[in-house]
Amino acid sequence: MISLVVPTLGRPSLAALLDTLAAQLGEKRRDETSDVELLLVDDRGGDAGELAVPGALTAYTKVLTGRGAGPAAARNLGWRAARGEWVVFLDDDVVPAPDWAARLRADLAVAGRVGGVQGVVEVPLPAHRRPTDWERGTAGLADGRWITADMAYRRVALAAVGGFDERFPRAYREDAELAHRVRRAGWELVRGTRRVTHPVRPESRWVSLRTQRGNADDALLRRRYGRHWRTDLDLPPGRRPRHTAITAAGAVALAAVAARAAVRHPARRALGVAAGLAALGWAAGTAEFARARIAPGPRTPDEVATMLVTSALIPPLATVHWVRGWWRARAVPAGDGR
Repeated sequence: MISLVVPTLGRPSLAALLDTLAAQLGEKRRDETSDVELLLVDDRGGDAGELAVPGALTAYTKVLTGRGAGPAAARNLGWRAARGEWVVFLDDDVVPAPDWAARLRADLAVAGRVGGVQGVVEVPLPAHRRPTDWERGTAGLADGRWITADMAYRRVALAAVGGFDERFPRAYREDAELAHRVRRAGWELVRGTRRVTHPVRPESRWVSLRTQRGNADDALLRRRYGRHWRTDLDLPPGRRPRHTAITAAGAVALAAVAARAAVRHPARRALGVAAGLAALGWAAGTAEFARARIAPGPRTPDEVATMLVTSALIPPLATVHWVRGWWRARAVPAGDGR
């Protein structure tokens, strides 16, 4: 049996996913789909009403009520209730290709040492203009390794490592961390040929500020896996060291200005020089960051203005969230993921 697990917050995109699955699974006779079950994990919380499930799927769909603790907890609820040998995780904002179900079965016909098979994720970008910063960030999912937008695991592999680590409350890093533990347990992970489309959902122009909360999760990974955690988890390099340097330069500049106002000559001159140099470092670092985000984008007035403002705010926000995450992870034994 194959178990499909879809955690959802009830976004409108869920309807497109379920309609696509209904078209591929519902068109077959019931005895041909008896080896498939769909587990929807309703993580909306409160009295949100029932999830609408297409009639073609109701025969083999079960809705589970999550506790609103994030995607890691929702997926754990789903796979632990699953009956299949394989558990296929799908995000509620992807759209499977027309031949997804057929290719899935071919993808899962793998050697016994393979514990997971990732699908191909495609992110459509606008053809008539350069993508925005948010669109480029979403497009990065196409290159992500072992992301649960479409990722299948043997249930025994999930059970062997205890599933997702629920200390990761966001849709960020929890899938890469699970994949690392599965591979460390001796399983191989491979890529399949089935495809899903992951449209870029509409977001506020300030979404990049909100996503900085993921730095707290990075701090937990650093605590668990040591300084080489990005390499171990197949993650690309980040900008946190630069963000920290920019933040430090800004803090030194402000501190020097405040101190200069409180002291008398001759220290005022030295503090003025220190403030100027630190401010120059902050401005140079912020300008480089803004340029790196503006250059590949559409360069419209709104986009440029948003990039300028957020490029000044992201470094301190990222640093604060990292420190917050490190403080919360202080009780975790260093290197406990090894």
